Amino acid sequence: MSTNITCGQAVPMLLEAYGVDTVFGIPGVHTLELYKGMTETKIRHVQTRHEQGAGFMADGYARVSGRPGVCLLITGPGVTNAATAMGQAFSDSIPMLIVSSANATTDLGMGRGRLHEITSQDAVTAPLTAFSKTAPSAADVPDLMARAFAVFRNARPRPVHISLPLDVLVAPGDFDRTPRLPAPPPAPAAQSVEAAVAILAGAERPVIIAGGGTVGCAAAVTALAEKLGAAVLPTIAGKGVVPDDHPLCLGANLSNKPAQEFLATADVVVAIGTELAETDFWVDRAPINGKLIRIDIDASSTQRDYPAAAAMVGDAGQAVEAILARLDGAIGAGFAKGELDAVRDALAASIPPLDRIHGQVLDALRAALPDDGVVFSDATQIAYTGNYYFPCRRPRTWFHPTGFCTLGWAMPAAIGAKLAAPERPIVALAGDAGFLFTVQELATAVELELALPIVLWNNDGLGAIRAGMDDQDIPQIAVNPRNPDFIMMAKSFGCHTAQPDSLEAFQEALGAAFTADAPTLIEIRQDAPYLGSGSAYVR
Repeated sequence: MSTNITCGQAVPMLLEAYGVDTVFGIPGVHTLELYKGMTETKIRHVQTRHEQGAGFMADGYARVSGRPGVCLLITGPGVTNAATAMGQAFSDSIPMLIVSSANATTDLGMGRGRLHEITSQDAVTAPLTAFSKTAPSAADVPDLMARAFAVFRNARPRPVHISLPLDVLVAPGDFDRTPRLPAPPPAPAAQSVEAAVAILAGAERPVIIAGGGTVGCAAAVTALAEKLGAAVLPTIAGKGVVPDDHPLCLGANLSNKPAQEFLATADVVVAIGTELAETDFWVDRAPINGKLIRIDIDASSTQRDYPAAAAMVGDAGQAVEAILARLDGAIGAGFAKGELDAVRDALAASIPPLDRIHGQVLDALRAALPDDGVVFSDATQIAYTGNYYFPCRRPRTWFHPTGFCTLGWAMPAAIGAKLAAPERPIVALAGDAGFLFTVQELATAVELELALPIVLWNNDGLGAIRAGMDDQDIPQIAVNPRNPDFIMMAKSFGCHTAQPDSLEAFQEALGAAFTADAPTLIEIRQDAPYLGSGSAYVR
């Protein structure tokens, strides 16, 4: 082990030992020591145009790959700029590692007016992370890194922030750079498995709610549904875990009344890898009347808000496999095909007029994408429709900033995803207002020569909030901003552009974008004549 390198130089080597191949960030005067070490690794550094974009790209990278996304950030403003991205990843249980510099240990908390000073970076990011710690010495770095990767592997995956003070960065980096293998994900206790099996053995109308915690065990969840004859209602994060065209799947419709009415009739509900959050149902209380079995890697989630008749704490895949191993034969008759078809018919009949306009675009997008194609959607009305409307046949193919609901997330997240999976078609779907939050990352996508279609849904403002003001008889305030010429702006960055005049032209533009030598901005206006909307503000 060489003692001729500093801690800052050794950190990228340690990251590489843990399997990190890509980091996102912007170098600064306080992180130069880290960048010295970067040259001694094969890690790809992606220069973003804003630290929030770095965080969103790391998020997208993690969602598609299943591996933690990593950011290198400057002290102070670099950390605060990325705080929103940390919040989004925390809300959606995404593994993200933020390594930042910090002021010298002798300056921490002193308020001396040092460059980029925050009296406590840990206090800023602690509520947004699984843990946020400042390394008091170089010798503490391996322990903190091992703790971070243990969170990513065998706990609820959430961001971790490690701050490296300036004097620690230049201290000798003679620590061991051998990665420590964390324990495997926890398996549920046998007693809890037996309790769940006993309940399921008597189930007559079982329903499975498959959350984001099931994306790594889709086959097991599908097998359990088939074994039980259970209907499946995935959350948005669980879209595609059981294919939407599977006879037992009712799609991500938990927020829609016909699905909620159906859920209320279930005598047993199995909630796997989900918080049963407000943003899953959009009602004050989810209509769960039957016995509830909760399976989650986070013990607190098994008891919060909805008391469980049986609670299993552990890895979702191991838990489902344990149940399958103990179920004897088929359980119950399951739901008649006609009953589930009736629910599907009721859901289709309940789609409001504006969502039907969105549906035309979403149908064309679905037709242009293969089953392994991926959509990253922003906080915009067409994406809210897509959350339940857009069919998925595989997990990790539709992503939405569900919990934190961050504007501007889709495009940079899609950039990170494209870097993680360059062979897969990936699309960003954003509204006009949210797109402007992170538009500068077009420069990053162009520089990387990414074949990335960016579908811009233009409804001339903050459509959902505008509708909310109208509903409450509030004069429209700050919801109709003046937009730039998006096509001219995209061209100035070096993007390809398209303004299709039909749904067929839209599909053709997507097809060309998937093989282009730069990102393509495809603008779709809500009031386009070929959508039959007649007005930008159809309700």
